[in-house]
Amino acid sequence: QVQLVESGGGLVQPGGSLRLSCAVSDRFFSISAMAWYRQPPGKQRELVASISSGGSTNYVESVKGRFTISRDNAKNTVYLQMNSLKPEDTAVYYCNRPAFAYGWGQGTQVTVSS
Repeated sequence: QVQLVESGGGLVQPGGSLRLSCAVSDRFFSISAMAWYRQPPGKQRELVASISSGGSTNYVESVKGRFTISRDNAKNTVYLQMNSLKPEDTAVYYCNRPAFAYGWGQGTQVTVSS
């Protein structure tokens, strides 16, 4: 059973930065597209950013220019660098495959507040 372990969240002031990590226990990680999702309080989970096996990236409009998704296939890890954070970025962040999803991990809480 594949496990997803997200980390790196925390409390940050508006304008601050965080780097999220997601370790994936799948030997096929390097050939899988991956994505970061978030679920704000009281709202549905949404896709934030995705990265193909070849490194092509896509972002939801609200995070373009502020967030960067990347991957390290040698470490089976996908990252989300978040800069210029806003209060509306507050959410639990998850990683998963955008297609043929694994079971969800526990997520990591990101809170942007002064």
